[in-house]
Amino acid sequence: MILASFCAHSVAAQSPLSGSEFDKYTQGKTLFYGLEGQVYGVERYLPNRRVIWSFLDGNCKEGIWYQRDDQICFVYEDRLDPQCWVFTQSGGGLIAQFEGNSQATELYEAEDLGEDMVCYGPDVGV
Repeated sequence: MILASFCAHSVAAQSPLSGSEFDKYTQGKTLFYGLEGQVYGVERYLPNRRVIWSFLDGNCKEGIWYQRDDQICFVYEDRLDPQCWVFTQSGGGLIAQFEGNSQATELYEAEDLGEDMVCYGPDVGV
């Protein structure tokens, strides 16, 4: 299983990454994220806090991120309400807890999958 190397860590026990720490860790990288042992999505981190996200379906959404308190918030072109996460770093990579809520979604950085992020162009109609 691709994400079998993930191990659960308590976000509350670790210090959240600041915006500058998050930027230093992510900029120029393409990171795959897992949820409950399965690949969940992929995000490419660009200069000036720009990102491209995909649920691995070839449908990519451009966005930006910013720091709000101890959370890193993302706003995407198709969704203007911010999606905020508390990011911490473990020996295996990043851990993202949605809105810092221990009962909410928790994503883990996947190991290097040796795959590229695939983005298809806009839908072409007849």
